[in-house]
Amino acid sequence: MKKQQVLLYFALIMLFAFSGCRENINGELVTINANPEKGFHYPYFLFLPDNMSGAVEVHLIVEPNNSGFVDDDLQKHLEKARRTATKDYYIGNYVARELKYPLLVPVFPRSRTNWKTYTHSLDRDVMLEKGTNLERIDLQLLAMVKDASQILKDKGFTVNDKLLMTGFSASGTFANRFSLIHPEHLQAVAAGGLNGLLMLPADELNGVALNYPVGIMDFDSLCGKKFNIDAFKKLPQFLFAGELDDNDAIPYDDAFDESERKVIFEVLGKEMFPKRWNKCRELYHKFQINAEIKSYPGVGHEHPEAVKKEVVDFFTSHLKK
Repeated sequence: MKKQQVLLYFALIMLFAFSGCRENINGELVTINANPEKGFHYPYFLFLPDNMSGAVEVHLIVEPNNSGFVDDDLQKHLEKARRTATKDYYIGNYVARELKYPLLVPVFPRSRTNWKTYTHSLDRDVMLEKGTNLERIDLQLLAMVKDASQILKDKGFTVNDKLLMTGFSASGTFANRFSLIHPEHLQAVAAGGLNGLLMLPADELNGVALNYPVGIMDFDSLCGKKFNIDAFKKLPQFLFAGELDDNDAIPYDDAFDESERKVIFEVLGKEMFPKRWNKCRELYHKFQINAEIKSYPGVGHEHPEAVKKEVVDFFTSHLKK
């Protein structure tokens, strides 16, 4: 074979290999860098699925990032957040593709050095941060939402002020806690894999004080505002768990300290499923929360496609209302 033919053959092989490995995300991914002047100290991803219509008002979907590991290298968390933003395995991306709505995924870190600060579940430690880049990441997320909404408007889209929020496991817990802090910003929320625990809209239960993140006893001082019980009670919620889910975060010190663990076990139960989960269901019903709380037989700590379809149906039904 002549030298030119060899080079051409090699070039075609490389081109084919590159084309075969190139990712097709069926949409546009915009990476926005941290912008402290706009109120956020970390980057975020904005995913726009193909066939988004400029003639239809859109709701921004938010799925908080959940790396599933601790690491002091922000790049590692960025790579996981990018997968969350672009892969339909994740609930937020799946919903975005089905509804043709944009998706925002923040890139909050989860430190190995400060491993007890469980940012991805919006735990008490991160809510107590003062004077650091982690201070009030819930407000930083709202600042990202404001920024993303302007980007979408500049692209010609009409954006509703209310968010759709979803998440699973730690990000599901983030969504549940965020929904109590900022219910007025949400159109609807869907969260699963919640360790059999829901944050309660109550300051005490059976004489036991319920501080954040179990309840709202110290909500005012921690969040700097009154708990909006009316907005939270009206907020449509879809909260789900697999009956085979044994992924319980309560015994672990990165998620809860000993005092929080003691309160949870005392007022809600040590057994995650079904005891603690059913107790939370009963209390949400007692407090007249607008929540559908569902358990899936034969499902573990996972969200199969049938579950993601139900999330889409849930959002669709409340968008029509």
